[in-house]
Amino acid sequence: MAIKVVFQGDSITDVGRSRDNERLSGSGYATLVAARLGFEAPGEYECVNRGISGNRVVDLYARWRIDALNLKPDIITILIGVNDVWHDVNERWNGVEADRFEEVYDMLLNYTEQKAPGTRVIILEPFVLPGTATDPYWDYFAAEVPLRADAAKRVAEKHGCAFVPLQADFDAACEKAPASHWLADGVHPTAAGHELIARKLYAAIRGE
Repeated sequence: MAIKVVFQGDSITDVGRSRDNERLSGSGYATLVAARLGFEAPGEYECVNRGISGNRVVDLYARWRIDALNLKPDIITILIGVNDVWHDVNERWNGVEADRFEEVYDMLLNYTEQKAPGTRVIILEPFVLPGTATDPYWDYFAAEVPLRADAAKRVAEKHGCAFVPLQADFDAACEKAPASHWLADGVHPTAAGHELIARKLYAAIRGE
């Protein structure tokens, strides 16, 4: 039986995935990872993308049963955190504070352990760069996204999950090309940015 991988997150994971056809997993890192798994290990993996644009960690928790646990995954990957910051700017005021972010993330993993013991969870680090979406609030993004990243790492360590760092990789990539080459607006990856994420996540899934 194939190893089922469920990709979870926000728009960075969603990237136009189909809601009707699981094979159409969007134009981002989830498809790149699924493509490489399918090429390198034919028939060994089944990949499902359930990212939803705009999600915060509280949204993941609310839909975790139907969009994660009910799918009976062997591996769940999670990339969440930037909207928990972004939704507190531009007069939306519906972000998730760093301490509550960590609390809900911890609850999410506790729930997973209770209902689906043995499921392998891989947590990806939220990231941000200067860009058209982030520049007007850069001081806030630069201060707050790392707090969510630190919380995600602590939760991963607490629950024995693999943690995939990404911020340092994007920072290093900006020494080769401008930030806009990697993240179109400071948040959403370009094709090159998705490839960066995909390479790191593929290695984590395969244990490389």
